[in-house]
Amino acid sequence: MKRCSSHRGESGSISRPRAREFGLPFWGLTPGPLNAITDVSGVRVGHTTLIAGEGSQAVRTGVTAILPHGDNIFREKVVGAVHTINGFGKPMGFEQVRELGVIESPICLTNTLNVGLVADALVAWSLQRNLDIGVRTGTMNPLVGECNDGYLNDIRGRHVRAEHVWAALEGAQSGPVAEGNVGAGTGMSAFGFKGGVGTASRVVSDRYGGFTVGVLVVANFGYREQLLIAGVPVGQVLADWSGEEPGDEGSIMIVLATDAPLSARQLLRVARRTAHGLARTGSTATNGSGDFTIAFSTAQRVPHYPRALVRQMHCLAEDGPAINALFQATVEATEEAVLNALFRAETMTGRDGHVRYALPLERVADILREHGLDVA
Repeated sequence: MKRCSSHRGESGSISRPRAREFGLPFWGLTPGPLNAITDVSGVRVGHTTLIAGEGSQAVRTGVTAILPHGDNIFREKVVGAVHTINGFGKPMGFEQVRELGVIESPICLTNTLNVGLVADALVAWSLQRNLDIGVRTGTMNPLVGECNDGYLNDIRGRHVRAEHVWAALEGAQSGPVAEGNVGAGTGMSAFGFKGGVGTASRVVSDRYGGFTVGVLVVANFGYREQLLIAGVPVGQVLADWSGEEPGDEGSIMIVLATDAPLSARQLLRVARRTAHGLARTGSTATNGSGDFTIAFSTAQRVPHYPRALVRQMHCLAEDGPAINALFQATVEATEEAVLNALFRAETMTGRDGHVRYALPLERVADILREHGLDVA
């Protein structure tokens, strides 16, 4: 079995460009240096990619881990929020985040039938690092999101095991983030093409705080005819391209990070704007789509053992333009993260010979040029 637990791209070629490298125009705010969720200082990402076998036992899956910071997350929690765009999904740990407004676990993304196993591995990982859990303090809340990769992957085999989760957690790093057919995105499809992991970021101007918003997605949603790229109905033109099954409702998991000092309520307001970014790509959040956003702020930590009865926290003034800048950053970063997932993903043959072809970039370029856009 082929496995990659790094944040870099060992599991695939680097020949396919990101959307911005392709020449797509992105009007608005400037991305961070990496144009990735790791532009938010302290955030780390790790992937374990599992590729093995053929036929009915083809393994095309994995796990992606996002750590808000490199210290003990249970002891030093971060402000968090969860937004449901459409709730056809089987995630774990979301309700406590909604209730308490904090995240106390790394965030892991995987396939639908592996949620329980991944959550169990997260619990074990946390227990090893916190001997007081269940003895001198309460339990912990593992946070796991999912999408269904069963078209390409033997999802019934539940191949993501504890060692794979731990490898992703231990291998998580700052810096560039591998995209496409890696980690949780290995077996995913989007708009009838090969989907997967994508990421992007935006930085608001110094006048509004200079804050960064970073987004990472596992894109596994959308009918082909819905696909919009730079506002152009590319999917309409490519509706019958290649003749293979054109996709289905699917799902998307979105993880949003920011260094802006936000309360849980404010963070939820920001998280809701990811839906606008999805809409720019053509998503309509269909009935059978599980579309969720997990958001956190790294600006302030919430101690598990507070030193005083009252804790003071800073939060952004909402009567000024800074919150609007964060909304804009979220919309733009979400759109570009989805497009990066499509542009970076490579053609994959999986379970029972099913094929998901990569987005045909040369044909996309022709379509965009026909609509007056100058691309590579």
